[in-house]
Amino acid sequence: DDEIYMLLELALGGELFSVLHEQRKFPEAQSKFYAACVCSAFCYLHDKRIVYRDLKPENLLLDAQGYLKVVDFGFAKEVRAKTWTLCGTPEYLAPEIILNKGHAFGADWWCVGILTYECLTGTTPFVSNDPMEGYRKIIKCRVPWPANFSANAKDFMDKLSVVDPARRLGCLKNGPAGVKEHPWFNDVNWKV
Repeated sequence: DDEIYMLLELALGGELFSVLHEQRKFPEAQSKFYAACVCSAFCYLHDKRIVYRDLKPENLLLDAQGYLKVVDFGFAKEVRAKTWTLCGTPEYLAPEIILNKGHAFGADWWCVGILTYECLTGTTPFVSNDPMEGYRKIIKCRVPWPANFSANAKDFMDKLSVVDPARRLGCLKNGPAGVKEHPWFNDVNWKV
């Protein structure tokens, strides 16, 4: 009577964190597929007015077919305008969360850019041993772009790595549809 059980269908592929750790980084096509899976999940959540706020490889499980499942909704929240709760993983925090300016769905789109970068390189762009230094890097938003990124991959992440959430991909006039319409996703079939 005093316990709650949370059940999730079996995710035979394990967590993305372990797979990424084992492979060190993913090829661009695989990274794009994972980013598309997360974008689909966020489009659904945002349509329901839910901001997730804790995207990271540890919170993504792979099913038997290789599709990602978003898990751990402990920080998820229904949002009508903005929320001011400081929550999330330090290397993934959006600037508006760090600066306590209030945040909404743009914080999730910021995290998609960070996740994509981590999938392609094996590390986040603002990594630091000192959390305060990491926060300073996030606020300055000077992304160290590797030379091997394709132009479309870099442009996708660059448009998500914008300090002002009002100018961030996913928060513009087309909303989440703008993310799906980015040229990096031209070969993605969103109807599957």
